Amino acid sequence: MKVTLSFEETKSSDVSIMVDVLRASTTITSALNKFEEIIPCFTPEEAFKLKSETGGVIAGERKGAKVEGFDIGNSPNAIKDFDSDSKTLILTTSNGTRILEKMNSKVLIGCLNNANAVADASVELGESHLDLVMAGVWGKFAIEDFLAAGEIIYQISEKCSDCEISEYAKSAILASRDFDAVKKAFYESTSGNKLKSLGYEKDIEFSLCKNSTKNVGKYDGKKINKINFK
Repeated sequence: MKVTLSFEETKSSDVSIMVDVLRASTTITSALNKFEEIIPCFTPEEAFKLKSETGGVIAGERKGAKVEGFDIGNSPNAIKDFDSDSKTLILTTSNGTRILEKMNSKVLIGCLNNANAVADASVELGESHLDLVMAGVWGKFAIEDFLAAGEIIYQISEKCSDCEISEYAKSAILASRDFDAVKKAFYESTSGNKLKSLGYEKDIEFSLCKNSTKNVGKYDGKKINKINFK
């Protein structure tokens, strides 16, 4: 299997892993504990329309802050503590859901929380080209996505002895090996500083919990559902 690393747009028509660790992919992975389906959408207006059609909970942010009128923000901690009878979450974010809109492959959702599980899932799919796609922040490279992708790629390399890993992907593996440095980078990143300024510092801590869940979301072009792999 060929393993590559990309920014914003996937290079693969086989399998892609979307990584927006602060916070969309972490929020989605956490939300799979409470919701049967997650519908990504691309504007707040679309989210309100979907809420009226489905009765779902609407969550999301713009520039890190909860959208006015939404039930909840794009926060894994807020999702964890939120009570609802609805089984549908509608999510719109500045970066992660925007990236999903462009993908035309099988898409998995990856973060540090599910790094081992999403690696298992991607290898078990058995496709020839796996591309990890960093969402970035406001159209720019985000160090936390690079480091989280590196952890996932490392887990893949441990499970797939004949993987052909691109040099860019290998560099992400190397960067992710010093976890103290990873933590420092998360807190001092553009996204980390923005979250701290908005009072979401605990979301950074949450996002750094490696392999805390076996949840893996799969996006079919319309919605995200949890998949079950060994």
